[in-house]
Formats: sequence, C-alpha cells, structure tokens
Amino acid sequence: MPQKISLRIDGELIHTAGQRSILEVALEHGKFIPSLCHMKGLASVGACRLCIVEVAGVGRVLPACSTPVQDGMAVTTQSDKLRRYRKIALELLFAERNHVCAVCVSNGHCELQGLATKLGVTGVRYPYTFPKIGVDLTHKKFTLDQNRCILCTRCVRVCAEVEGAHVWDVSSRGVGSRLVCELNRKWGESRNCTSCGKCVQSCPTGALAEKGFAVEEMTKRTEPISRLTALRGVRP
Repeated sequence: MPQKISLRIDGELIHTAGQRSILEVALEHGKFIPSLCHMKGLASVGACRLCIVEVAGVGRVLPACSTPVQDGMAVTTQSDKLRRYRKIALELLFAERNHVCAVCVSNGHCELQGLATKLGVTGVRYPYTFPKIGVDLTHKKFTLDQNRCILCTRCVRVCAEVEGAHVWDVSSRGVGSRLVCELNRKWGESRNCTSCGKCVQSCPTGALAEKGFAVEEMTKRTEPISRLTALRGVRP
C-alpha cells in the first residue's frame, strides 16, 4: 500500500497516497492546471510544459504531470509568474506550426484553442516559422495534418501503451521534429495500424482527424480510452 502523505496545494491541506503526480492530486481536488500532453491513463512525459507549478524551496518551476508528490510539499498552481510562462508556451506552440483555426475540422473543439481562450492568449509576440509540411491523406479512414501537430505525443503513447501497435513516433529534434508513421512510411502503407482510431481520439488538435468531417465538425472522445486503461490496470 502506498504511504499516506500530506501536502499543501495553493494553501489547502491535502492528504493523499504517495507515488502520485502533483497534477493528478491537484485535479482530484478541483485545482485548475492547464495541460495538453497529459491524458488520463497514459504515461506522463512533460512535453507541453503548460502544467508547470511552483514548489516551495525549489528554485525552478516543475511540470506537475511528471513530478511526484512528497510529504510536506507546498505547491502553488496559480501565480503571475506561472501565468506569464504558460502564455509564452502557448504562443510558441502557435508560432511553431500553421494553425489556421478558421479552416480546421476541430475549430471550436480544439484543446489548444480552448486553452488559449482560457489563458487570455489573443495574439502571438513571436515570429511564425511557417514550416512547409504536408498532409497525409493516404489512410482510408483518417488524416494527418502536420501543420496542426503540437508534438504532445498522446497519439504515440496511446498507440504503444493501449493498442500495442507502436505505429507512431517522433523523428528529428527541435523545430525539425515531426510525427512519423513506422520509420517514415505513409500512414496508408502502415503494416501495423489496426485502424482503431485511438490516436485520432487522443489528439488534442486537428492534426489527426477522421475523414468526412467538415470545418468545426470533428470532436474527440477520450473517455473510451480512459476506460480501457483502467481495465488494463494502468495508473493515470
């Protein structure tokens, strides 16, 4: 049995089991911490850096999704510093790719767009990179639009950890990083894809979508994936 510990989150005394992340405990107690790469039931990777929090005695901000709680810890989830850093992270995500919401199938149902609204990001202060990256339409049911990918790797993890197909991965580094299918095959040429659609449903933006949906029509359903991970005994 995990040892019971006590910590404070935004001044509130919380009793919980050890071996859990700050994000998990905070969400259970109604604390808002933004995140795009976290998904219940999948391993945490700290990719988006939006869930950063301050911990007393630590000289830097920490990702709440991959930082375990400790006895006596004092966590701050909301501060001017955190709000400033989170806005910067969101702006950089928009600047890195070609997010044109007006023609996106996930417009109005996009987690990136929703967080920008919630956090007050109304513009981008950084130069757009406008990379020349294409769209993969070779799969019979789904599409991959690299222009809208934020490299959260939720699709990579759900395909590996839940479906067990290991179709997706990330190639290269830095601004050259790209989501790739089976060592850079076209999605329609994949040998291991089961066409289950879990990667599509886990995608927080319009990067992965089902064919046949027009602008603003594509919604994602993560609940079935969370139920599957619970049945498999995967800890959130």
